[in-house]
Amino acid sequence: MLEQIGRFLDPLSLLIVLGGALAIAFARSGLADGGRAFAALRPLLRGDVEKDATAAMRVANQVAAVADARGIACADRVETAGPFLRRAVLHLANAATAEEFALWAEAEIAGRRRRHAAAAAFWNALADAAPAMGMIGTIAGLIGMFAQMDDAAKIGPPMALALLTTLYGIILANVIAGPIAARLERLSDGEIAWQERVLDRLDMLARAELVPVRPVLRAVS
Repeated sequence: MLEQIGRFLDPLSLLIVLGGALAIAFARSGLADGGRAFAALRPLLRGDVEKDATAAMRVANQVAAVADARGIACADRVETAGPFLRRAVLHLANAATAEEFALWAEAEIAGRRRRHAAAAAFWNALADAAPAMGMIGTIAGLIGMFAQMDDAAKIGPPMALALLTTLYGIILANVIAGPIAARLERLSDGEIAWQERVLDRLDMLARAELVPVRPVLRAVS
């Protein structure tokens, strides 16, 4: 059994496909976005959009109750789960005007959408590059085979390189990187949706209480 599994393991083939695909993905996305792409693997495995949305709306309702009872400046006394909700409540409590909070909320959502898209783009780039690197390994293996045609005993290693790089490329693209990118995109859509709903609720509170003070024009006597 182990011997049969060992036939599918080849360090050189893995280096060509995985190393080459990662190099291309980092070159296309940059080191910062590549780092975010790997950091996104943690919420990928345990993310629960519905649970997060329910908890967030519960916090928004608590903020509304505190604002009604003590004023919007006390909104930051509400306990929050997660850095996004904490930042939102702090900005609401410290905003001088409703417009100020609205501008922050708009920038926050736009920034999160860009970061989420960049993380998914890295994994899509990895999925795109993997088959190409597999093809490069296949061509290199075929060249090695043709160079050893006069000695049948030496054909095995380049033939394994040719076949395994293709296999690794297909697996990396369609079993690993592609599904990760698709999952991140779905999680991002769900997360952005509930975050926008929460910010809209907080924006309504801000507009109800943080009314801009307009100067009173006095008639010149």
